[in-house]
Amino acid sequence: MTAKIGFDNEKYIREQAEGILERQRRFGSKLYLEFGGKLMFDMHAARVLPGYDPNVKMRLLRHIRDHVDIILCIYAGDIERKKMRADFGISYDADAMKLIDDLRAWDLNVRAVVITRFDGQPAAIQFRDRLQRRGIKVCCHRPTRGYPTDVDTIVSEEGYGAAEYVETERPIVVVTGPGPGSGKLATCLTMLYHDCRAGRQAGYAKFETFPIWNLPLKHPVNIAYEAATADLQDVNMIDPFHLEAYGATATNYNRDVAAFPLLRAIWERITNQPCPYKSPTDMGVNRCGFGIVDDEVVREASRQEIIRRSFRARTEYALGSSDMASVSRIEMLMKDLDLREEDRHVVLPARRAAEDGQLAGKGVNGVCTGAAIELADGSIVTGRNSATMNAASAVVLNAIKKLAGIPDKLHLLPPEVINDIVSLKHDTLGETRTSLNLDELLVALAISAALNPVAKAAIGFLKDLRDREMHITRIVAPGDSSGLRRLGLRPTSDPVFRNASLFG
Repeated sequence: MTAKIGFDNEKYIREQAEGILERQRRFGSKLYLEFGGKLMFDMHAARVLPGYDPNVKMRLLRHIRDHVDIILCIYAGDIERKKMRADFGISYDADAMKLIDDLRAWDLNVRAVVITRFDGQPAAIQFRDRLQRRGIKVCCHRPTRGYPTDVDTIVSEEGYGAAEYVETERPIVVVTGPGPGSGKLATCLTMLYHDCRAGRQAGYAKFETFPIWNLPLKHPVNIAYEAATADLQDVNMIDPFHLEAYGATATNYNRDVAAFPLLRAIWERITNQPCPYKSPTDMGVNRCGFGIVDDEVVREASRQEIIRRSFRARTEYALGSSDMASVSRIEMLMKDLDLREEDRHVVLPARRAAEDGQLAGKGVNGVCTGAAIELADGSIVTGRNSATMNAASAVVLNAIKKLAGIPDKLHLLPPEVINDIVSLKHDTLGETRTSLNLDELLVALAISAALNPVAKAAIGFLKDLRDREMHITRIVAPGDSSGLRRLGLRPTSDPVFRNASLFG
């Protein structure tokens, strides 16, 4: 079955590139372009816009790289508290370093890293020193005095003027960061302040992806954005400034709309000229909507993303890393679209696998966990935990056997090998959980493939699990979650703990 495509990357690159270059020409010598969302590996966009290349923004920047310099911002508080990027399982400071490496791989260099709202945090100092010793320019910008109410202080030598200026050469300066609240806007306005004081022409715009301004407010792709930012309490709304200025509706979100009057006042104070933007929508360069080529495909993908976000929010609440407000917000969005968690095709098969195992007395210590994966042809494969294998390991093994056309009775891993691993974990390492997690399964498969051509053939189908949907009836174990990320599966889980233990 061929995957349904809802988005045309090439059309989007052409439209967005021309929009950026036109905006730069409007302002003259310098445009500070704040990048909203993820610059690379935008997996949310890939999920809600089938066909969207998660790295299409990098392709776009490479398309116009002769015009582009890059500044990377990271909030000192995120470094200090080791804020994590969930899709990679790494901290924001590690993600910033990874982003620098990734940009270099695309022949794009970072001019400087700006640590924002810096107040001497030890972890931020360590991060700064580490980068500087590798030859990367780092600026530490302290919190802007007077922000957000005292415009006179903000736009003064005590405010933006107190922050170090980042020298750039090219006309478009992309200002990006590893997550929301990284200080990108403040950095753009700081640079604009210094340029204007020096008599240099400059302007500001925002690279946007979501919400998509020229789609209806209640379009599922825009509601999926609300679900993705439920922890930030973002709410999509009709841009009132745009409606008043042009008599036309445009979709925006509460933080941009609320911030617009202040941004306009700051702009006019910096430049001593009327703000060229009549609405927050005007500030954005967003041609994403023009890349949609099949609206119904995008709608269905977005509905599925909202359900995934619901499972994730409830799991994070159970783990103590989220609050009930986020859960309630997504539940409300699901009701608005008349969605149920069972509308995710893999949910009921996973639960049935767990129930059947429970009735048959399978599982471990009376607990049976079920898992299900939907393959590209729409068929669903299930698996469940056992004394030798986690549910995630079992379902992945069953999936690649089905894809390779290998009979169920044929072993990819000899039983004696599995038993030896279980014995090693229990008898030698003293572990209480001895079944193979997904990381261990993948290593065992690789070793088995050296002697078993059937296992080698099956391993070749692991790549076909990328972007496939998966559900598991209990919270994913750490040894499984990293393997699932590497395989590119899209897992959700019921917010049920694997056992009564509080640790591990």
